[in-house]
Amino acid sequence: MKTADATHLDGECPAIVARSRRQALDWSLVLSSQDIASTLRRVPETGRWLLEVDATDLERACDAIRLYQAENRGWNWRRPLPANGMAFHWGSGAWVILLGLIYACNVVSGNGLDARGVLDTQAVHAGQWWRLFTAVVLHANLGHLASNLSIGFLVLGLAMARFGAGFALLAAYLAGVGGNLIGLWLRAEPYSGLGASGMVMGGLGLLTAESVWLRRESPRAARYVLSGVLAGLLLLVWFGLDPQADVVAHVGGFVTGALLGAILAVLPDRLTQHTPGNLVAGALLAGLVLYPWWLAVH
Repeated sequence: MKTADATHLDGECPAIVARSRRQALDWSLVLSSQDIASTLRRVPETGRWLLEVDATDLERACDAIRLYQAENRGWNWRRPLPANGMAFHWGSGAWVILLGLIYACNVVSGNGLDARGVLDTQAVHAGQWWRLFTAVVLHANLGHLASNLSIGFLVLGLAMARFGAGFALLAAYLAGVGGNLIGLWLRAEPYSGLGASGMVMGGLGLLTAESVWLRRESPRAARYVLSGVLAGLLLLVWFGLDPQADVVAHVGGFVTGALLGAILAVLPDRLTQHTPGNLVAGALLAGLVLYPWWLAVH
């Protein structure tokens, strides 16, 4: 991983060069945690992002960033997207593989997993609460699976890069469960459903909430906030409001994801991007997937 690069600008403060706006924002939080004041600035001629610091703090600032990079070196799945300064976490491919394997097992078993894990509102009211969780990883057919995986791979990859792999996947999964729970509350008639669409919409909600948080980072970010929110709502309408799909679960997942994203956005990046914290979140996610399925099978 490339270390922080310090440069001196003629007639201006010394500055640290970042590869992208996201990286500059991450580094500014690192410096803030060390009580080092910094100013984020973009050079229009080159498109580079700079962190301007006081000359007396330059060496300490570079050391703090190098230490931060060394501590987070293990997350090599996170890569910047040069075109827009965002980052993408290729670990979302593991989520694609997992859902694909579950679908294959379901086909081999003759839809046996569907019978045990589908969201059946009557069964849930009778005490089988685990169906709120198990239904998130099931799909009705190959087209249903392909649709969720193609969209989810991109949405969750962006969310994982922003909030940390473990935290983002856990939040998106809980958003999917939240969408199922909202559907359970709002529907009076018996209903059955399944699919990761609520989880995908939850990931979209996470990204939408993150765009709102940019307003706090920079008072001049209103234009980006508006475009981010509108983009999130447009994608929700495009992918989530199909009359033939479970609209309630989609909207519920999006809203739950936005609420969880607002919570994650408050947390400092040094926490959400910290390896131990993401491992704990990943372990909790594994438990929330495996334990409901253990109940469903037994």
